[in-house]
Amino acid sequence: MSVLETTRSAELIALEDQYGAHNYHPLDVVIERAEGVWVYDVEGKRYLDCLAAYSAVNQGHCHPRILHAMMDQAFKVTLTSRAFRNDQLPLLCRELHELTGFDMVLPMNSGAEAVETAVKAARKWGYKVKGIPEGKAEIIVCANNFHGRTVTIVSFSSDEQYRDGFGPFTPGFTIIPFGDAAALRNAITPNICAFLVEPIQGEAGIIIPPAGFLSEAAAICREHGVLLMCDEIQSGLGRTGKLFAYMHETMRPDVLIVGKALSGGFYPVSAVLAGKDVLSVFGPGDHGSTFGGNPLACAVARTALHVLVEERLVERSADLGNYFLNRLRTLSGPNLKEVRGKGLWIGIELHSLARPYCEALKEEGVLCKETHDKVLRVAPPLTITREEIDWAFDRIRSVIGKQ
Repeated sequence: MSVLETTRSAELIALEDQYGAHNYHPLDVVIERAEGVWVYDVEGKRYLDCLAAYSAVNQGHCHPRILHAMMDQAFKVTLTSRAFRNDQLPLLCRELHELTGFDMVLPMNSGAEAVETAVKAARKWGYKVKGIPEGKAEIIVCANNFHGRTVTIVSFSSDEQYRDGFGPFTPGFTIIPFGDAAALRNAITPNICAFLVEPIQGEAGIIIPPAGFLSEAAAICREHGVLLMCDEIQSGLGRTGKLFAYMHETMRPDVLIVGKALSGGFYPVSAVLAGKDVLSVFGPGDHGSTFGGNPLACAVARTALHVLVEERLVERSADLGNYFLNRLRTLSGPNLKEVRGKGLWIGIELHSLARPYCEALKEEGVLCKETHDKVLRVAPPLTITREEIDWAFDRIRSVIGKQ
């Protein structure tokens, strides 16, 4: 942006910097509208979105079917609270059961709320079902995890920035290396109630565990009466080329945590899915949310799921993800360390800071975001076409390396 021109973008950025809290470091692009894989700034410049709102818009921006479902429901009823029943929640619960096979659904709003819900369910299950002495239940997690930013969740983060200044922390968590089944086995004690894991670590830089890790982890958890809880808030709903990332192996978690693309980017919707033996530990008053399971959220989520299935976006992610990954693996350059990924979830690891590359790509019309300093995360909406991938690749190649 020229220092000589006063643009609407510059004015809006200045307003946000003056009046907004500085807990984010966004790229200086001010988005005004979006459609499919494309977003447009307030000056009308078009960008290809290679972040998809951290995988919340797998179905593409402003998908018309989801938009119409939201509008139709908004004219009927938007919120009843869980003090009363509504006609959309039972349908969403049934459809999630039919899609995933899990017995029960507990709806929430944000991903962090769903993780907190899973932590509470695991602890209560540990006391009421497994028989762990009161106040002694512990949960195993992985280093470099990202499950949200509440005080309890950052209590078991290994990233010091997420913890700095927020103590005292919630006890009851043991951290092991990601992908290390032997470490999991060694960490289990009689007081362990659950193992909480991302099948692929997203914020850590699209870190894929060794083949067979999840299957072995599931077997270890079964052997010791420990719940295996998979956080698929980012990795789920088609992002990795499977409906859920755990499906790349022959295993099934006891608890599944979903969010983000569950609403296609229209509304905060999340959920914890599990068997009756787990979620039945909650009785009336044990847990809740004013907005969780509201009819507007449920109508949006139902349609978002229909779009994923009926438009075969999961299969599209597998096919086009392989195509994009193979193209990116042709890149070379002195600063390029590794390209890795599954489906349309790709990490480009560099030897230096990734932020300048994100800024350069923005100028080329491609929006992506750095994670863990040196990794470019590439995660476009699953509606992207082969031609749009080629368009993005040409610009990534011009910034990062040569073919």
